[in-house]
Amino acid sequence: MQRVGAGTLHAADVDRLVRISGWVHRVRDHGGVLFFDLRDRSGVVQIVVSPQDAAYQTAQELHPEWVVAVEGTVRRRQSGAVNPKLATGEIEIVDANIEVLAQSDVPPLLPSAAEAPDEAVRLRYRVLDLRRQEMQENLALRHRLLQVTRRHLDEAGFYELETPMLTRSTPEGARDFLVPSRLQPGAFYALPQSPQLFKQLLMVAGFERYFQVVRCFRDEDLRADRQPEFTQIDIEMSFVDEEDVLALAEGLTEGIAAAAGWEVELPLPRLTYQEAMRRFGSDKPDLRIPCEIVDLEAFATAFSAPFLRDAVAAGGVLRGLKAPGAAELTRKQWDELGRQIERFGFKSVPYLALQGGDLKGSLAKAVDQARWPDLAAALELAAGDAALLLAGPEEAVSLALGQLRLMLADQFGWREAGHRFLWVTDFPLMEWSAEENRAVSRHHPFTHPNPADLDRLEAEPLAVRAQAYDLVLDGVEIAGGSIRIHERELQERIFHLLGLGQEEAQGKFGFLLDAFRFGAPPHGGVAFGFDRLCMLLAGATSIRDVIAFPKTAKGTDLLTGAPAEVAQAQLDELNLELRPVEHKA
Repeated sequence: MQRVGAGTLHAADVDRLVRISGWVHRVRDHGGVLFFDLRDRSGVVQIVVSPQDAAYQTAQELHPEWVVAVEGTVRRRQSGAVNPKLATGEIEIVDANIEVLAQSDVPPLLPSAAEAPDEAVRLRYRVLDLRRQEMQENLALRHRLLQVTRRHLDEAGFYELETPMLTRSTPEGARDFLVPSRLQPGAFYALPQSPQLFKQLLMVAGFERYFQVVRCFRDEDLRADRQPEFTQIDIEMSFVDEEDVLALAEGLTEGIAAAAGWEVELPLPRLTYQEAMRRFGSDKPDLRIPCEIVDLEAFATAFSAPFLRDAVAAGGVLRGLKAPGAAELTRKQWDELGRQIERFGFKSVPYLALQGGDLKGSLAKAVDQARWPDLAAALELAAGDAALLLAGPEEAVSLALGQLRLMLADQFGWREAGHRFLWVTDFPLMEWSAEENRAVSRHHPFTHPNPADLDRLEAEPLAVRAQAYDLVLDGVEIAGGSIRIHERELQERIFHLLGLGQEEAQGKFGFLLDAFRFGAPPHGGVAFGFDRLCMLLAGATSIRDVIAFPKTAKGTDLLTGAPAEVAQAQLDELNLELRPVEHKA
């Protein structure tokens, strides 16, 4: 008899003889009649065993997570016993023959538990955690999204091609994971942070449309939406401009979202980087938060507070943020908000609050009462609202107000229902690194400058815009890409601006520069952070909930114990010698 899925049975199967296999989910004894739920990846079905049944003794011995096979007849449940919360809640299996396939020790984690245990327990016993319905659904969704992706790109004329996992280190971003070579002692491979250079070489090679569901590796500090190894949907196209790439990405986004039950209205909205920073204080704004940053420089003279007026007079900006309902915050809470923006150079959050018709707050006595109505109108303040005002360098003000916007949205529940996609475009090509005391690439050094800014490249490199774009969903970057440089001369100019001499550039990237000598087509692409996308579409809060075997925030695998020490013989083969690790007190 062919096995059927436990969760696929329904009322149409009544009187059918079936065979199902899976794990014992729950066991219940109702006055001698035994009930147990059998679970496989398709769902759960109830088995009923009466004392007169031949399988009764076997059923009495069952415990959660035992693996069993059951043959029995599908029966409709009595009307009072129907379980509407269960897909199979109208039926049950009776007259069962039970075969125990494997027993289980008492599990430290029960997949049937209403709440998930501590995450450390979940990761240590991941095989049990993955049996939970939530995790089964998350990984099933991940599978569906991959199939949609492959079908969509195949129909659009893309080839799925693999690029090397062992390549050379070209550090221009996060740290590389290095792999020592046994055959070339003292030399190392690097695990790829992305297939960037190889996909550009594929364009030069004439393949025109490439994609890859690819594993990437970055040795960087971790957080909820970051792992040392992660998956990208990597896409590259020849003979295209920015509009072509965005249109392709939007169509793919629409198809992926539909597979998760979401509707996406195209075309997606767009903001330039400058506009996103001015209005939301972030290059990945969450548009579900209705509050925007307001330019208040015209009101600089409406305040007697010297720190506001002086900051604007020195070339800074004065901007404000309406905070609905925040008039109720205590002084202690305002002080805590101030501590959250100290890293941007601010010691406190100056504010105004409307309470019971009265104007209160740290700036209440400093504002010109004659100009107050116009200021309140500019901020659209109502009773119970507060306004946060910061003055200083534009970047610091934007970032600080953007951070406060997110924190207050969490505190007051400002986020609107639904989900909001948008493109952020026209990023700066370069930014200044105080740590390295030089200009560095905002994205990567292969991004094409905006053609309108090419004449400013050497004179004002930090003012040059890039042909780069990020796709943002609910305040999270889920994709990014750019039009690439395909001219050898321009690529060498960029390397020079980044402090790479001709000899060093040739040593690190000579294979790319040499390829450009033989006719490189204009090309560009985009890469989706697939783990993050799955996390958002599944409604999860961590990418660890959509990855089968993830690492912890410290980069360790609690299941296998990786990373781990290796035998001295292995080190000797690789010509490696370890030095003692100095532990900080």
